[in-house]
Amino acid sequence: MSIDTTDLSLLERPEWTALAARFEETGTATLRDLFASDPDRGSELSAEGAGLFLDYSKNRLDRKTIGMLIALAEACGLKERTERMFTGEKINITEDRAVLHVALRAPRDAVIEVDGVNVVPAVHEVLDRMADFSEKIRSGAWTGHTGKRIRNVVNIGIGGSDLGPVMAYEALKPFSDRSMTFRFVSNVDGNDFAEKTRDLCPEETLFIISSKTFTTLETMTNAHTARDWSLAGLGGDDAAVAKHFVAVSTNAKGVGDFGIDTDNMFGFWDWVGGRYSMDSAIGLSTMLAIGPDHFRDLLAGFHEMDVHFRTAPLEENLPALLGLVGIWNRNFLGCDTVAVLPYDNELCRFSAYLQQLEMESNGKHATLGGDRVGWDTCPVIWGEPGTNGQHAFYQMIHQGTKPVPCDFICFCEPANPIGDHQDKLVSNVFAQAEALAFGKTEAEVKAEGVPDALLPHKEFDGNRPTNVIMAQKLDPRTLGRLVALYEHKVFTQGTIWGINSFDQWGVELGKVLAKRIIPQLSQSDPVTDHDSSTNQLINRYRTHRLG
Repeated sequence: MSIDTTDLSLLERPEWTALAARFEETGTATLRDLFASDPDRGSELSAEGAGLFLDYSKNRLDRKTIGMLIALAEACGLKERTERMFTGEKINITEDRAVLHVALRAPRDAVIEVDGVNVVPAVHEVLDRMADFSEKIRSGAWTGHTGKRIRNVVNIGIGGSDLGPVMAYEALKPFSDRSMTFRFVSNVDGNDFAEKTRDLCPEETLFIISSKTFTTLETMTNAHTARDWSLAGLGGDDAAVAKHFVAVSTNAKGVGDFGIDTDNMFGFWDWVGGRYSMDSAIGLSTMLAIGPDHFRDLLAGFHEMDVHFRTAPLEENLPALLGLVGIWNRNFLGCDTVAVLPYDNELCRFSAYLQQLEMESNGKHATLGGDRVGWDTCPVIWGEPGTNGQHAFYQMIHQGTKPVPCDFICFCEPANPIGDHQDKLVSNVFAQAEALAFGKTEAEVKAEGVPDALLPHKEFDGNRPTNVIMAQKLDPRTLGRLVALYEHKVFTQGTIWGINSFDQWGVELGKVLAKRIIPQLSQSDPVTDHDSSTNQLINRYRTHRLG
């Protein structure tokens, strides 16, 4: 295993120290000052590519600072590392794996090799099998055990096997087959399964079990519950499983032992991380919902942004610019969180999806070389769709004690044109970004006749950083572009921070300890082998759970 590292710590790079000096020199400049001193700032600090438009002018930096951030990216080898990713090098050094989610949406004639083997044909073989299966379900050619048509699809997975499919289904609901019902079960909490299946008929329900290893605790617990639920409604015939269950997995034995026909097992590869897998076989529920043609449009959108990220100069490169602005806000302005605020109700799960994509990727404290980082890495990602969020947490964003950088996402065309709803929706994007940037001074408030006692309450500091991302409409192609935008933003920031964005060892410790605790919850003797707090909690639970 080769260690991907550099000769210099990030803090020792001259480009970093130059940026620190730049912050000391310009850090007190307000957005009012910056716009007043540069009449062309709005157009100069914007970029367009792969069907998306990014206005990053309402961030507390100027063209010179952007140039310095680009110099930092170049010094950290962003372009070189991008090529290493796209050509199948094993840049996931802690697991000795390639990082090739870009291969999932590569065209059929592309050549991307891992260990000397072109992986693209295998990708398209799986996609073709998915399309064939989807057409059978959607047309009614595939029927359940009793001959009834499949009308309900339940995806069982967790993490990347759930967040991506849920987000995509909600985002692309206007393109889905409305004669079918789609549900998503992830939580090992039994309430999740019970509520998602309460009104479904077993004879008309297909379960997709999404687990690469077919051993994930939460997923397999829910899978076995689903099996019992199905068989109870199908007369108890084990043969029914093969007509009501398919698998997204690589564990053929586990899938076969469960009762699923391995011909209905759709695989993916160890060079696909879970949080980067929504465009792999993990997207089977998405394809069933929107159909193979729309799914291909989704993949085309991903690929368009891949090409843009790989080829565009950094000063015009949307993912790189989004990542670099985020570096400035995180490491120099000290912003601890980022709000992602899509002004499209169909993107109701987009912020939750990005929480895993960004925080599981870049929430790291070790460098590629194995040292402890000496700088902040990933901020907390959160958010809700607008305009709902405006009536919840925008008070804190506008008048709280710490700035919260915001990504506003909006579209020129709505999926469902109704009166002037879209104009009213998008006007709030522009107004919120303007208000956060420029605020309202005490003098301006006083000029409106506000009493002196209320001035502190109605004054707005402004100077709050925002990005606005705009596209024509939210459709499958645009969703692919948007997700890839953030994937490559994560890659940009991970490269500069010098961390591995493609492992997730931090999720393991709690899972290991949970497996140890599970049998202790039903044992008769008091538990004494943990710390006093954990012992107390286990024993109290047992007393009240078991009586």
